Amino acid sequence: MNAVEFLYSWYASAAAHLDLFGSLGLGLGFTAGIMPRRDRILLASAACAACFGAHYLTLGALTGTAMCAIAVLQSLVSLRCGATPRRESWVTLLFAASTLAAAGLTVATWSGVPSACAALGTLLATAARLHAAPQTMRLLFLGASLCWAGHNFMVGSVFGLTCDVLTILGLAIAGLRAVRTGPVAAAAPEGLRA
Repeated sequence: MNAVEFLYSWYASAAAHLDLFGSLGLGLGFTAGIMPRRDRILLASAACAACFGAHYLTLGALTGTAMCAIAVLQSLVSLRCGATPRRESWVTLLFAASTLAAAGLTVATWSGVPSACAALGTLLATAARLHAAPQTMRLLFLGASLCWAGHNFMVGSVFGLTCDVLTILGLAIAGLRAVRTGPVAAAAPEGLRA
């Protein structure tokens, strides 16, 4: 086997895993994890979910596709309406309805443990989107990413699993950065705070 044949055989075996939407979702997932502000976390998360929804559709992972559609909706609504304690009642109703829709779609597209992982990941991410504090959002998104890692492993999504690992890494970096700078900023004299 010469070098050209080797490269062709490698490309032929890797071509099934080369996916534009998976690649974009991978980059956006890590980006969402390291964003400093709530609005940026939600915007990057919505874009990531849209890309992975298309990616899961190509894999035939319908529960993952449905959960991503719900994630896009929730992220954009949460971005637009904020997470104030006195949020409008329709936002709470929309999140409750989308959670019920997620449950119904999970049952309708049930494929065993991967569906359960996607549903639990969606539930944790829904809770994250309802919080105003970025650190609480990160912790809930961390739990969601662990659930999605299980889903992605079982459905064979190389991009999804890689994204989960990078997202977990990004969330850990941002979380540690927030913990380190939090007490220092609070202890700084009033005139020195930026």
